Amino acid sequence: MSDDRTHFGYQKVSPEEKADRVAGVFRSVASRYDLMNDLMSMGIHRVWKRFTIELAGVRPGQQVLDLAGGTGDLAIRFSRIVGEQGHVVLSDINEAMLAEGRDRLIDNGCAHNTEVVQADAEALPFADNSFHCITIAFGLRNVTRKEKALASMLRVLKPGGRLLVLEFSHPVNQPLSRLYDLYSFAVLPRLGRAVAGDEDSYRYLAESIRMHPDQETLKAMMADAGFEQCEYFNMTGGIVALHRGFKL
Repeated sequence: MSDDRTHFGYQKVSPEEKADRVAGVFRSVASRYDLMNDLMSMGIHRVWKRFTIELAGVRPGQQVLDLAGGTGDLAIRFSRIVGEQGHVVLSDINEAMLAEGRDRLIDNGCAHNTEVVQADAEALPFADNSFHCITIAFGLRNVTRKEKALASMLRVLKPGGRLLVLEFSHPVNQPLSRLYDLYSFAVLPRLGRAVAGDEDSYRYLAESIRMHPDQETLKAMMADAGFEQCEYFNMTGGIVALHRGFKL
């Protein structure tokens, strides 16, 4: 009998249990998510996201989907780029994160050209050929069936559109990898306990990063899903990688 279980960090669980547990993680950390991002990355996540925006090549009047968009960092920036004639959809499967994102869009004056949609990346509720650009930042590793999600993203992209996946990845050298492991498993959970009152969620974060496909594997998965001209860019020694692919 085949084993259809999946990974929640280092544990093997059913797809349904993973969905419930990931939802619990993000409900727990939603209100402190941005603060924790700044503390965990020492602010470098802003540089990673700025590079993502630059490589996205979004122009005024275009349609953009920010998947697993959480608190709306990228959606706010895209809203300002696409302008009055463009449109940005902030989407997340988690209602607590989406509520934070909705509030931030309003607070930043972006309500006029954005909307908020709760959706599962594996079954996007949008018409074929809807978006010029899709981004998913630090969200793909939480998706159970990544191949299915990539196929869904390809379907809703317009021909000529591009997908950008910003995600924690695998350091490119052993000394950095050992240092990163020490930080991830010794420091992050304690930081989560002190700031967000949640040690377990940040231990899951470290484990989920280790279980995520490496750079070459994710590039191959994107190509298998039908994306063309797939490439990736390592940042901070491969701790984070930005993958890009096109629908031709």
